[in-house]
Amino acid sequence: QLQASGGGLVQPGGSLRLSCAASADSGSTLYYYAIGWFRQAPGKEREAVSCISVSGSNTYYARPVEGRFTISRDDAKNTVYLQMNSLKPEDTAVYYCAASPRDTYYSNVLYCGGPDFASWGQGTLVTVSS
Repeated sequence: QLQASGGGLVQPGGSLRLSCAASADSGSTLYYYAIGWFRQAPGKEREAVSCISVSGSNTYYARPVEGRFTISRDDAKNTVYLQMNSLKPEDTAVYYCAASPRDTYYSNVLYCGGPDFASWGQGTLVTVSS
């Protein structure tokens, strides 16, 4: 069971850091999983935001967030982070993290999606508004 946290209300141009951790009572570790962040805005389909490989050496960013968001993992803390800078109103959404037991690549690019991401946590709401 994954738990996403760190959402909140922030002004445009502000920053937030989201965290994704395995719940303490699950006894799970994120160490063996690729982790992805996804988001769903009101009235829109869920979309991939960013993913990080099992080793942490490869990442993927969706074009709308590239250059503004940074994904990282701290396996010692069993946590994956999504640092979000220069936030825009269009970043407003519920953000979810999910785990996949394997890395998948297409044309040498880390694939961020698909049925391998089968373990989901509850979302955390990010609202970007003045």
